Amino acid sequence: MSSLGGPSSKAVLTFLTPAERSRVDAAGQGCYTTMHREDLEQVLVDLRSRPVSAIIVSVARYQQQHAPHMARLVREFPRVPAVALLTANEARTTQALLSLGHQGVRTLVDARDPAGWRDLRQFVAREIPGSIEAVAMQRMRQELTAARPSCLAFFDALFTVPTTLTTVRQLARMLGVMPTTFMSRFFRNGLPAPKKYLALARLVRAAALLENPGYSITQVALLLEYSSPQSFSRHVQGMLDCGAATFRRRYTGESMLQDMCDRVIIPHRHALQTFDPIDSPPPWLTRQDTPVSLALPHAG
Repeated sequence: MSSLGGPSSKAVLTFLTPAERSRVDAAGQGCYTTMHREDLEQVLVDLRSRPVSAIIVSVARYQQQHAPHMARLVREFPRVPAVALLTANEARTTQALLSLGHQGVRTLVDARDPAGWRDLRQFVAREIPGSIEAVAMQRMRQELTAARPSCLAFFDALFTVPTTLTTVRQLARMLGVMPTTFMSRFFRNGLPAPKKYLALARLVRAAALLENPGYSITQVALLLEYSSPQSFSRHVQGMLDCGAATFRRRYTGESMLQDMCDRVIIPHRHALQTFDPIDSPPPWLTRQDTPVSLALPHAG
């Protein structure tokens, strides 16, 4: 859940039986969108070309010949949670579950009971505890223990906005603030420009994606809506004084988050604790001028 609204629509890749597809679609209505695939090779192709929140694999459809692809999927994309979906008991169910576990699948949703469909929805809807977005939002609350809700909402937005949102003007409009007003509030409070916060947050997400060996630098640049891999490299060079390849070797998502905190959070903690980037009242409401009393003429 984002602090700015309801659950965002997340993309989920599936490898399911035809009967399971409609039930997974119904369970995720308004919460996630499904992309059903006929084989795990296609799942791998999709993972490299679009942001994905989870992968759902049918225990009933999974067979031993799928093991190499499943192992590769888990190995190359460890940050994307894979979920085994159990909807019926069959002779080979135990064998399939053991094989999935051996290939690295650690989450099982038992949908033989109706509550299992609710569990599936909740699993996909929530921020995965180990995801960089969840880690970042928790870290902001640790660093800014007394911050106003609107300040925390700003930091939540940095890590939960769609990857298509790449400018401060877009971010300000999403938060319901005029862009010029939004930017001036940071300046008046002696804080780094919001552009810098957004740029560093995008690098946190980039570093987390690059922890997946299946992603190339080019693919991550495109996933995060940089105009080109060269644009991403220039951005990294300008922000961190290193190339994209060095960035990948040097940073994980969490170490880049620490770098962000060291640069723009901790040095400005005092100002951020009282900062209100969204709901600040207009100056005339906070002005402490002496009230003027009006003398009314007496009736003659």
